[in-house]
Amino acid sequence: MTIHVIGAGLAGLAAALDLAEAGRPVLLHEASPQAGGRARALPDGTDNGTHALVGANTAALAFLKRIGARDGWVEPEPEGLPVLDLADGSARRVALSPLAWGNQALRPAGATLSAVARMASMAFGRDRPIAQVMAAHPAFHRGFVDPLVIATLNTPSVEASSARLGQVLRRLGGPGATRLYVAEHGLGPDLVVPALAAIERAGGSIRHGARLRRLVQAGGRATALDFGEDSVLLGRDDQVVLATPPWESQRLLTHLEVPAAHAPIVNLHFDRQGPDPVRFVGLLDALCQWVLVRPSGVSVTVSAGDAEAGLKEADLAPRAWTEILRVAAAFRIPGEWPLMTPPCRVVKERRATPRHVPGPPLRPARKPLANLALAGDWTWPHLPATIDAAIRSGQAAATALLRR
Repeated sequence: MTIHVIGAGLAGLAAALDLAEAGRPVLLHEASPQAGGRARALPDGTDNGTHALVGANTAALAFLKRIGARDGWVEPEPEGLPVLDLADGSARRVALSPLAWGNQALRPAGATLSAVARMASMAFGRDRPIAQVMAAHPAFHRGFVDPLVIATLNTPSVEASSARLGQVLRRLGGPGATRLYVAEHGLGPDLVVPALAAIERAGGSIRHGARLRRLVQAGGRATALDFGEDSVLLGRDDQVVLATPPWESQRLLTHLEVPAAHAPIVNLHFDRQGPDPVRFVGLLDALCQWVLVRPSGVSVTVSAGDAEAGLKEADLAPRAWTEILRVAAAFRIPGEWPLMTPPCRVVKERRATPRHVPGPPLRPARKPLANLALAGDWTWPHLPATIDAAIRSGQAAATALLRR
Protein backbone atom coordinates (compact mmCIF):
# COMPACT_ATOMS: atom_id res chain seq x y z
CA MET A 1 0.00 0.00 0.00
CA THR A 2 1.25 3.49 -0.94
CA ILE A 3 -0.39 6.89 -0.62
CA HIS A 4 0.65 9.18 -3.46
CA VAL A 5 0.43 12.89 -2.66
CA ILE A 6 0.34 14.93 -5.86
CA GLY A 7 1.70 18.42 -5.19
CA ALA A 8 4.13 19.45 -2.45
CA GLY A 9 2.57 22.81 -1.62
CA LEU A 10 1.50 23.45 1.94
CA ALA A 11 -1.67 21.39 1.55
CA GLY A 12 0.31 18.44 0.21
CA LEU A 13 2.96 18.77 2.92
CA ALA A 14 0.30 18.83 5.65
CA ALA A 15 -1.46 15.78 4.21
CA ALA A 16 1.80 13.88 3.78
CA LEU A 17 2.89 14.55 7.36
CA ASP A 18 -0.41 13.35 8.85
CA LEU A 19 -0.38 10.21 6.71
CA ALA A 20 3.28 9.39 7.33
CA GLU A 21 2.92 9.90 11.08
CA ALA A 22 -0.07 7.56 10.96
CA GLY A 23 2.26 4.87 9.64
CA ARG A 24 1.23 4.99 5.97
CA PRO A 25 3.87 4.75 3.22
CA VAL A 26 3.81 8.19 1.57
CA LEU A 27 5.36 9.36 -1.69
CA LEU A 28 5.14 13.06 -2.60
CA HIS A 29 5.21 13.93 -6.31
CA GLU A 30 6.16 17.55 -7.10
CA ALA A 31 6.36 19.00 -10.61
CA SER A 32 8.79 21.82 -9.74
CA PRO A 33 12.37 21.61 -8.42
CA GLN A 34 11.24 22.90 -5.00
CA ALA A 35 8.50 22.10 -2.52
CA GLY A 36 6.29 24.73 -0.95
CA GLY A 37 3.91 25.71 -3.76
CA ARG A 38 2.96 29.40 -3.72
CA ALA A 39 4.76 29.84 -0.41
CA ARG A 40 8.03 28.41 -1.67
CA ALA A 41 11.28 30.25 -1.35
CA LEU A 42 12.86 31.31 -4.63
CA PRO A 43 16.02 29.52 -5.82
CA ASP A 44 18.27 31.93 -3.91
CA GLY A 45 16.30 31.38 -0.69
CA THR A 46 14.22 34.57 -0.98
CA ASP A 47 10.58 34.22 0.01
CA ASN A 48 8.05 34.74 -2.73
CA GLY A 49 6.03 37.38 -0.90
CA THR A 50 5.64 38.90 2.56
CA HIS A 51 3.81 35.93 4.05
CA ALA A 52 2.64 36.42 7.63
CA LEU A 53 0.53 34.57 10.17
CA VAL A 54 -1.59 35.81 13.04
CA GLY A 55 -2.45 34.09 16.29
CA ALA A 56 -5.85 33.12 14.87
CA ASN A 57 -4.08 30.85 12.36
CA THR A 58 -4.10 28.04 14.87
CA ALA A 59 -3.71 25.20 12.36
CA ALA A 60 -0.64 26.78 10.77
CA LEU A 61 0.98 27.58 14.11
CA ALA A 62 0.32 24.05 15.40
CA PHE A 63 1.83 22.66 12.19
CA LEU A 64 4.96 24.76 12.74
CA LYS A 65 5.25 23.37 16.25
CA ARG A 66 4.88 19.78 15.01
CA ILE A 67 7.69 20.16 12.51
CA GLY A 68 9.96 21.90 15.05
CA ALA A 69 9.86 25.28 13.30
CA ARG A 70 7.75 27.41 15.62
CA ASP A 71 10.75 29.24 17.12
CA GLY A 72 11.69 30.48 13.65
CA TRP A 73 8.58 32.67 13.52
CA VAL A 74 9.00 35.98 15.30
CA GLU A 75 6.70 38.84 16.23
CA PRO A 76 8.26 41.78 14.38
CA GLU A 77 5.97 44.57 15.62
CA PRO A 78 4.70 43.74 19.13
CA GLU A 79 3.99 47.41 19.88
CA GLY A 80 1.55 47.78 16.97
CA LEU A 81 1.81 47.67 13.20
CA PRO A 82 3.75 50.62 11.76
CA VAL A 83 1.70 52.29 9.02
CA LEU A 84 2.89 55.05 6.69
CA ASP A 85 0.18 57.04 4.92
CA LEU A 86 1.65 58.50 1.75
CA ALA A 87 -1.36 60.76 1.27
CA ASP A 88 -0.28 63.03 4.10
CA GLY A 89 3.07 61.56 5.17
CA SER A 90 1.81 60.57 8.62
CA ALA A 91 3.52 57.65 10.35
CA ARG A 92 1.94 55.88 13.27
CA ARG A 93 1.36 52.50 14.86
CA VAL A 94 -1.99 50.74 14.63
CA ALA A 95 -3.11 47.90 16.88
CA LEU A 96 -4.65 44.99 15.00
CA SER A 97 -6.95 44.17 17.92
CA PRO A 98 -9.96 46.42 18.62
CA LEU A 99 -9.40 45.62 22.30
CA ALA A 100 -6.35 47.88 22.17
CA TRP A 101 -8.13 50.80 20.52
CA GLY A 102 -8.91 52.34 23.88
CA ASN A 103 -5.42 53.75 23.47
CA GLN A 104 -5.98 56.54 20.96
CA ALA A 105 -2.36 56.35 19.78
CA LEU A 106 -3.02 52.81 18.49
CA ARG A 107 -6.50 53.42 17.10
CA PRO A 108 -6.95 53.52 13.30
CA ALA A 109 -8.45 56.63 11.78
CA GLY A 110 -12.25 56.69 11.74
CA ALA A 111 -12.59 53.86 14.29
CA THR A 112 -15.82 55.14 15.81
CA LEU A 113 -18.19 52.81 17.63
CA SER A 114 -20.55 52.80 14.66
CA ALA A 115 -17.72 52.07 12.20
CA VAL A 116 -16.38 49.19 14.28
CA ALA A 117 -19.91 47.82 14.71
CA ARG A 118 -20.39 47.99 10.95
CA MET A 119 -17.22 46.00 10.40
CA ALA A 120 -18.25 43.46 13.04
CA SER A 121 -21.64 43.03 11.34
CA MET A 122 -19.90 41.27 8.46
CA ALA A 123 -19.18 38.33 10.76
CA PHE A 124 -22.85 37.36 10.60
CA GLY A 125 -24.62 39.67 8.12
CA ARG A 126 -25.77 38.98 4.58
CA ASP A 127 -23.16 38.69 1.87
CA ARG A 128 -22.42 41.91 -0.03
CA PRO A 129 -19.39 43.70 -1.50
CA ILE A 130 -17.33 45.04 1.41
CA ALA A 131 -17.04 48.55 -0.02
CA GLN A 132 -20.83 48.72 0.00
CA VAL A 133 -21.02 47.59 3.63
CA MET A 134 -18.47 50.18 4.76
CA ALA A 135 -19.63 53.05 2.50
CA ALA A 136 -20.75 55.22 5.45
CA HIS A 137 -17.32 54.96 7.11
CA PRO A 138 -14.75 55.86 4.44
CA ALA A 139 -11.89 56.76 6.79
CA PHE A 140 -12.07 53.52 8.75
CA HIS A 141 -12.54 51.53 5.56
CA ARG A 142 -9.50 53.11 3.94
CA GLY A 143 -7.20 52.88 6.93
CA PHE A 144 -8.11 49.50 8.38
CA VAL A 145 -10.79 47.43 6.65
CA ASP A 146 -9.50 47.72 3.09
CA PRO A 147 -5.90 46.69 3.97
CA LEU A 148 -7.36 43.73 5.90
CA VAL A 149 -9.47 42.78 2.88
CA ILE A 150 -6.56 42.99 0.47
CA ALA A 151 -4.31 40.97 2.78
CA THR A 152 -6.78 38.17 3.54
CA LEU A 153 -9.00 37.97 0.45
CA ASN A 154 -6.64 39.23 -2.28
CA THR A 155 -9.70 40.87 -3.84
CA PRO A 156 -10.56 44.59 -4.18
CA SER A 157 -13.11 45.78 -1.62
CA VAL A 158 -15.50 46.89 -4.36
CA GLU A 159 -16.03 43.24 -5.28
CA ALA A 160 -14.84 41.29 -2.22
CA SER A 161 -17.32 39.19 -0.22
CA SER A 162 -18.33 40.45 3.22
CA ALA A 163 -19.20 36.87 4.24
CA ARG A 164 -15.70 35.68 3.38
CA LEU A 165 -14.18 38.49 5.44
CA GLY A 166 -16.63 37.53 8.18
CA GLN A 167 -14.98 34.10 8.31
CA VAL A 168 -11.77 35.90 9.24
CA LEU A 169 -13.35 38.35 11.67
CA ARG A 170 -15.00 35.57 13.68
CA ARG A 171 -11.56 34.17 14.46
CA LEU A 172 -9.95 37.40 15.58
CA GLY A 173 -11.64 37.81 18.94
CA GLY A 174 -9.70 35.32 21.04
CA PRO A 175 -6.62 36.01 23.21
CA GLY A 176 -3.57 36.60 21.05
CA ALA A 177 -5.58 36.13 17.84
CA THR A 178 -4.23 39.31 16.22
CA ARG A 179 -0.56 38.86 17.12
CA LEU A 180 1.47 39.03 13.92
CA TYR A 181 4.25 36.56 13.07
CA VAL A 182 6.70 36.28 10.17
CA ALA A 183 9.40 33.76 9.34
CA GLU A 184 12.67 35.17 10.66
CA HIS A 185 14.86 33.58 7.99
CA GLY A 186 12.27 32.86 5.31
CA LEU A 187 9.64 30.32 4.40
CA GLY A 188 12.25 27.96 2.98
CA PRO A 189 14.29 27.43 6.17
CA ASP A 190 11.43 28.19 8.58
CA LEU A 191 8.62 26.15 7.02
CA VAL A 192 9.25 24.12 3.88
CA VAL A 193 12.59 22.53 4.79
CA PRO A 194 11.54 21.47 8.32
CA ALA A 195 8.23 20.14 6.96
CA LEU A 196 10.06 17.94 4.45
CA ALA A 197 12.45 16.80 7.18
CA ALA A 198 9.52 15.85 9.44
CA ILE A 199 7.88 13.89 6.61
CA GLU A 200 11.12 12.05 5.90
CA ARG A 201 11.62 11.26 9.60
CA ALA A 202 8.14 9.72 9.59
CA GLY A 203 9.06 7.54 6.60
CA GLY A 204 7.76 9.61 3.68
CA SER A 205 9.73 10.60 0.59
CA ILE A 206 9.53 13.12 -2.26
CA ARG A 207 10.43 13.12 -5.91
CA HIS A 208 10.74 16.32 -7.94
CA GLY A 209 10.15 16.91 -11.64
CA ALA A 210 7.09 14.66 -11.54
CA ARG A 211 4.13 16.39 -13.19
CA LEU A 212 1.01 14.27 -13.32
CA ARG A 213 -0.08 14.21 -16.98
CA ARG A 214 -3.16 12.08 -16.60
CA LEU A 215 -5.17 10.46 -13.83
CA VAL A 216 -6.54 7.16 -15.10
CA GLN A 217 -9.92 6.21 -13.64
CA ALA A 218 -12.20 3.21 -13.73
CA GLY A 219 -15.17 2.18 -11.61
CA GLY A 220 -15.11 5.37 -9.52
CA ARG A 221 -11.48 4.86 -8.54
CA ALA A 222 -8.09 6.17 -9.58
CA THR A 223 -6.32 3.24 -11.22
CA ALA A 224 -3.08 4.75 -12.55
CA LEU A 225 -0.95 7.88 -12.39
CA ASP A 226 0.58 8.85 -15.76
CA PHE A 227 3.67 11.02 -15.33
CA GLY A 228 4.63 10.94 -19.00
CA GLU A 229 7.91 9.06 -18.92
CA ASP A 230 6.60 6.63 -16.34
CA SER A 231 3.26 5.46 -15.00
CA VAL A 232 2.27 4.12 -11.61
CA LEU A 233 -0.40 1.45 -11.50
CA LEU A 234 -2.46 1.77 -8.35
CA GLY A 235 -3.13 -1.36 -6.37
CA ARG A 236 -6.34 -2.15 -4.52
CA ASP A 237 -5.07 -0.50 -1.32
CA ASP A 238 -3.20 2.42 -2.89
CA GLN A 239 -4.60 5.91 -2.37
CA VAL A 240 -4.07 9.42 -3.72
CA VAL A 241 -4.16 12.96 -2.35
CA LEU A 242 -4.61 15.49 -5.15
CA ALA A 243 -3.15 18.74 -3.80
CA THR A 244 -2.76 20.74 -7.00
CA PRO A 245 -3.96 24.21 -8.05
CA PRO A 246 -7.63 24.31 -9.04
CA TRP A 247 -6.99 24.47 -12.79
CA GLU A 248 -4.70 21.45 -12.56
CA SER A 249 -7.19 19.54 -10.44
CA GLN A 250 -9.91 20.23 -13.01
CA ARG A 251 -7.64 19.13 -15.84
CA LEU A 252 -7.14 15.81 -14.09
CA LEU A 253 -10.72 15.46 -12.82
CA THR A 254 -12.81 17.17 -15.51
CA HIS A 255 -16.08 16.98 -13.52
CA LEU A 256 -14.71 19.15 -10.69
CA GLU A 257 -16.17 22.60 -10.10
CA VAL A 258 -13.31 24.99 -9.41
CA PRO A 259 -13.02 28.77 -8.91
CA ALA A 260 -13.87 30.61 -12.11
CA ALA A 261 -11.71 33.69 -11.59
CA HIS A 262 -8.42 34.41 -9.88
CA ALA A 263 -6.61 37.50 -8.62
CA PRO A 264 -2.90 38.25 -9.04
CA ILE A 265 -0.22 39.10 -6.52
CA VAL A 266 2.95 40.96 -7.48
CA ASN A 267 6.02 40.50 -5.30
CA LEU A 268 9.22 42.54 -5.46
CA HIS A 269 12.44 41.39 -3.82
CA PHE A 270 15.28 43.89 -3.37
CA ASP A 271 18.88 42.96 -2.64
CA ARG A 272 19.97 44.69 0.54
CA GLN A 273 22.21 43.25 3.20
CA GLY A 274 22.09 44.57 6.75
CA PRO A 275 22.18 43.58 10.42
CA ASP A 276 18.69 44.90 11.07
CA PRO A 277 16.02 43.07 13.06
CA VAL A 278 12.99 41.86 11.13
CA ARG A 279 10.48 44.65 10.46
CA PHE A 280 7.00 44.58 8.94
CA VAL A 281 5.35 47.82 7.79
CA GLY A 282 2.06 48.68 6.08
CA LEU A 283 1.47 51.54 3.66
CA LEU A 284 -1.62 53.46 2.53
CA ASP A 285 -2.07 55.19 -0.83
CA ALA A 286 1.00 53.38 -2.11
CA LEU A 287 2.14 50.76 -4.58
CA CYS A 288 3.71 48.83 -1.70
CA GLN A 289 1.06 47.47 0.64
CA TRP A 290 3.39 45.55 2.93
CA VAL A 291 7.15 45.87 3.34
CA LEU A 292 9.11 43.09 5.03
CA VAL A 293 12.68 43.98 6.01
CA ARG A 294 15.08 41.16 6.83
CA PRO A 295 18.88 41.16 7.08
CA SER A 296 18.90 39.26 3.77
CA GLY A 297 16.77 41.72 1.80
CA VAL A 298 13.55 43.70 1.47
CA SER A 299 10.35 42.24 0.07
CA VAL A 300 7.18 43.97 -1.05
CA THR A 301 3.75 42.53 -1.75
CA VAL A 302 1.07 44.03 -3.99
CA SER A 303 -2.09 41.98 -3.50
CA ALA A 304 -5.12 42.23 -5.78
CA GLY A 305 -2.62 43.66 -8.25
CA ASP A 306 -4.69 43.59 -11.42
CA ALA A 307 -3.10 46.76 -12.81
CA GLU A 308 0.38 46.13 -11.40
CA ALA A 309 0.60 42.68 -12.99
CA GLY A 310 0.65 44.40 -16.36
CA LEU A 311 3.51 46.78 -15.53
CA LYS A 312 7.17 46.21 -16.38
CA GLU A 313 9.85 45.64 -13.76
CA ALA A 314 11.50 48.88 -14.85
CA ASP A 315 8.35 50.75 -13.86
CA LEU A 316 7.62 48.87 -10.63
CA ALA A 317 11.02 48.66 -8.93
CA PRO A 318 12.02 52.37 -8.77
CA ARG A 319 8.54 53.38 -7.65
CA ALA A 320 8.52 50.74 -4.91
CA TRP A 321 12.05 51.60 -3.76
CA THR A 322 11.15 55.27 -3.41
CA GLU A 323 8.32 54.26 -1.09
CA ILE A 324 10.61 51.93 0.87
CA LEU A 325 13.05 54.80 1.46
CA ARG A 326 10.18 56.82 2.94
CA VAL A 327 9.33 53.86 5.21
CA ALA A 328 12.94 53.58 6.39
CA ALA A 329 13.08 57.30 7.19
CA ALA A 330 9.65 57.46 8.85
CA PHE A 331 10.33 54.57 11.22
CA ARG A 332 14.09 55.06 11.54
CA ILE A 333 14.98 51.60 10.31
CA PRO A 334 18.77 51.35 10.72
CA GLY A 335 21.29 50.43 8.07
CA GLU A 336 22.28 51.78 4.68
CA TRP A 337 19.47 52.81 2.34
CA PRO A 338 20.96 53.77 -1.04
CA LEU A 339 19.10 56.27 -3.19
CA MET A 340 19.72 54.18 -6.29
CA THR A 341 17.30 51.29 -6.74
CA PRO A 342 19.15 48.07 -5.86
CA PRO A 343 18.83 44.90 -7.92
CA CYS A 344 15.25 43.68 -7.79
CA ARG A 345 13.45 40.49 -8.71
CA VAL A 346 9.77 40.82 -9.62
CA VAL A 347 7.54 37.76 -9.36
CA LYS A 348 4.02 37.97 -10.76
CA GLU A 349 1.57 35.32 -9.62
CA ARG A 350 -1.24 35.90 -12.09
CA ARG A 351 -3.52 33.27 -10.54
CA ALA A 352 -2.41 33.60 -6.93
CA THR A 353 -5.79 32.99 -5.27
CA PRO A 354 -9.46 32.74 -6.21
CA ARG A 355 -11.34 36.03 -6.33
CA HIS A 356 -13.44 35.99 -3.16
CA VAL A 357 -16.66 37.59 -4.40
CA PRO A 358 -20.17 37.40 -2.89
CA GLY A 359 -21.85 34.05 -3.17
CA PRO A 360 -21.51 30.71 -1.42
CA PRO A 361 -17.98 29.28 -1.40
CA LEU A 362 -17.28 26.12 -3.34
CA ARG A 363 -17.65 22.91 -1.39
CA PRO A 364 -16.03 20.22 -3.52
CA ALA A 365 -16.36 16.66 -2.30
CA ARG A 366 -13.36 15.82 -0.16
CA LYS A 367 -13.31 12.36 -1.81
CA PRO A 368 -14.44 12.65 -5.43
CA LEU A 369 -13.15 9.12 -6.01
CA ALA A 370 -13.21 6.18 -3.65
CA ASN A 371 -9.43 6.18 -3.20
CA LEU A 372 -8.67 9.86 -3.83
CA ALA A 373 -8.99 12.91 -1.58
CA LEU A 374 -8.77 16.57 -2.61
CA ALA A 375 -6.60 19.16 -0.83
CA GLY A 376 -5.72 22.79 -1.47
CA ASP A 377 -6.71 26.11 0.05
CA TRP A 378 -9.48 26.49 -2.54
CA THR A 379 -11.16 23.30 -1.23
CA TRP A 380 -11.55 24.64 2.33
CA PRO A 381 -14.83 26.59 2.38
CA HIS A 382 -14.47 27.90 5.94
CA LEU A 383 -11.65 30.37 5.22
CA PRO A 384 -10.30 32.38 2.29
CA ALA A 385 -7.30 30.98 0.41
CA THR A 386 -4.57 31.34 3.05
CA ILE A 387 -1.72 29.33 4.56
CA ASP A 388 -4.06 28.24 7.35
CA ALA A 389 -6.71 27.08 4.86
CA ALA A 390 -4.13 25.11 2.87
CA ILE A 391 -2.89 23.26 5.95
CA ARG A 392 -6.41 22.55 7.19
CA SER A 393 -7.40 21.17 3.79
CA GLY A 394 -4.40 18.85 3.67
CA GLN A 395 -5.16 17.53 7.12
CA ALA A 396 -8.80 17.02 6.13
CA ALA A 397 -7.72 15.04 3.05
CA ALA A 398 -5.48 12.83 5.20
CA THR A 399 -8.32 12.24 7.66
CA ALA A 400 -10.65 11.26 4.80
CA LEU A 401 -8.24 8.57 3.64
CA LEU A 402 -7.35 7.33 7.12
CA ARG A 403 -11.06 7.00 7.93
CA ARG A 404 -11.47 4.24 5.34
